[in-house]
Amino acid sequence: MREDIGNRCICLAKYIVRTGATVRQAAGEFGMSKSSVHKDMHERLRSVHPGLYAEVREILDYHHAVRHLRGGEATRERWKLIREHKA
Repeated sequence: MREDIGNRCICLAKYIVRTGATVRQAAGEFGMSKSSVHKDMHERLRSVHPGLYAEVREILDYHHAVRHLRGGEATRERWKLIREHKA
């Protein structure tokens, strides 16, 4: 693996651990696609820095477990705004 990609993986991982960011938030912060961040965190980081991979994996597993709750909340808020706008 190229050294710059390895360094990018470590920078992304440190950002996610420090902030608790989702893949989407990290992609926006670093100006990358979600696919690239996902591949960096789930495939490349494991070989570059296994200890950091375990920390990131824990955070991303949590986000995966609660994503249905966040999606439901966004829908609830959207319909609330629609109802208020009609009134």
